[in-house]
Amino acid sequence: MGPSSTLGSLLFFLSLYGLSKGFVQENCTNYRLQFERVYSVPGDVAMLNSTLVSPDVFNFTGVPYNMTWYNSKTGQEMSNQTGRILLYGETLWFLNVTPDDNGEYVCLLRTPSQCYMQATMLVVDKLVAGECGRPRKTYQPLTHGVSDNLNCPLKDYIDKLDSYNVTYSLTWYRGCEPILEETSRYIFRDKTKLMIHSVDSEDNQSHTCTLTFSLGGFTGKVSETIIATVTEEYSMVPQIREPDGEIVKAHEGSEIRKRCLVFIPGVGTPFVDVVWFNGDNIIERIPGRINVTETRSWPHNSTRKGMFIEVLLQISEVRKQDFNTTFTCLVFSGRGCPQKSFTLQPADPDIILPIVTVHGGVMVLFIISVSIYYIFKIDIVLCFRRTFPVFYLNKDMDGKLYDAYVAYPQPYTFGFSERVESFALHTLPQVLEKACDYKLFLEGRDCLPGQAMVDSVEENLQASRRLILLYTASTFIKQRHTSSTSSNNNNVSKNNETHTTSETGGSISSDGDDKIYPDAKHHFVCVEAMHRALIEGSLKVVLVELEEITPAQLALFPESVRHLRKKQGAVCWWKNLRTSQSRRTCLRREDDVEKAGNDSQSSPSLSPSSRFWKELRYHMPVRGKRVLYPEKTALLHL
Repeated sequence: MGPSSTLGSLLFFLSLYGLSKGFVQENCTNYRLQFERVYSVPGDVAMLNSTLVSPDVFNFTGVPYNMTWYNSKTGQEMSNQTGRILLYGETLWFLNVTPDDNGEYVCLLRTPSQCYMQATMLVVDKLVAGECGRPRKTYQPLTHGVSDNLNCPLKDYIDKLDSYNVTYSLTWYRGCEPILEETSRYIFRDKTKLMIHSVDSEDNQSHTCTLTFSLGGFTGKVSETIIATVTEEYSMVPQIREPDGEIVKAHEGSEIRKRCLVFIPGVGTPFVDVVWFNGDNIIERIPGRINVTETRSWPHNSTRKGMFIEVLLQISEVRKQDFNTTFTCLVFSGRGCPQKSFTLQPADPDIILPIVTVHGGVMVLFIISVSIYYIFKIDIVLCFRRTFPVFYLNKDMDGKLYDAYVAYPQPYTFGFSERVESFALHTLPQVLEKACDYKLFLEGRDCLPGQAMVDSVEENLQASRRLILLYTASTFIKQRHTSSTSSNNNNVSKNNETHTTSETGGSISSDGDDKIYPDAKHHFVCVEAMHRALIEGSLKVVLVELEEITPAQLALFPESVRHLRKKQGAVCWWKNLRTSQSRRTCLRREDDVEKAGNDSQSSPSLSPSSRFWKELRYHMPVRGKRVLYPEKTALLHL
């Protein structure tokens, strides 16, 4: 016998000696008894697993090994027994448990250089006669009034069978009654879960899940019993109401307060924790530039019961490094861990104030411009005419001889005044003709002797661009009476040669001489002018008011004059006199008016730049420089 055979015999005897002594071997690392026990009952299948095949023990992927199971009571090695024992990899299967199988079983794992040992306890309980389920039970809660799940504790068995590609079936029992198929109340989920809809107090009892399978030619089963306890308190998946992924804009140096508002549907006090994250860092509740407040909660008992929880994020001073940072609110709960966040970005430039300022400035400028134009419209228009005459047509080619026809009460008529005549024959020509280069037709100056009144008026009005109508308070009062009287006298016999009016009135001859007296002539001029101005629109009338008119006096004016005066206004000479008298009185004395009529060109009342003459010039035709062609029209006419 050689040395090698002698050494082998020695090791064999030492191993037998070690087994008889409870596997005490100096070269085996003892992991002792597993904390987890395996519970079974007679007739069920029991599975014993070793945890030695683990990277925490040795490199099982690179080092060869073998495993051996031993019964610690007898010291015998476990081997396959048909219908009783099955060794499958590192797992020891008891296919038909008996009470004698109760005890410890030792697994020895050997490598070429190491030995590892671990014990597992199999506990065999007795079945209680007349009781459904197993003696040892697990407890799982169910929430009243909602859908909830029961989890079968046989998941380790199912995972092992799946690794063997072994078919199996799982049956659920409620008490002693099997739940054979899915119903409106029961749904089988994820192989090991039983969902119960609308949990009520009747579900507060035992539920058993039984796993049936065939392994090694033997069909066995294993069961676990669950005691379902129905409780009124529950909490569902938390819902984060704020934030919601929005972008929060702030100015550097400002303060930000943002809350995480969570709603937990359910009844009772939920076990949740709300945490704010700054990137990957948890924001603490300790005082600092960035911190969170204590959790605040309050119940919600309206249509949907639940609890609101709020945790406030505070940034006392926003700094540049805070911009473009995502702040996340994370909720930890047994039902899930939802999270939502917001991003802090720099605020846009404040353009509201500049817009409001610009808009307000434009509005103020517009109001000022309109006010200035309204106040200084005449000055602006006259300045524009003087500066840009090229924009206006040359009136010299329109076939007109006069710029204006001047009409006023003639001598020996009611309403005649030497002041009016002096103003018409001296003041108007002195300013408009001599200073402003206008050409006027004056009734008392330019009428041809012996010319028929109708032809004269018609011809000269047709040859004039404007009609300047001079009047005082008494100009139209007698005319209305005269007109009425003439209308009545027309009904008298045609044999009368003349119709005499009053002592100061004019007379109209009907003997064919066409002799017309001053009252009738002035009345005809007014009628013809108003007809052209109001009906035909071919003549513009400029009303020149030589004295202030009271409302009572204005009521006696012809309706056409009142209408025109209301529509376009009148150029008031008496306002010019009032200004020249330094606004000392609203009444004008006759000697002041006569004195004003004899003033030189340097007098304010005779200066073309005075307010009265500017306003009169505003209504006069424009002295343009562009040639008028028949096929073209004016581009601008102020």
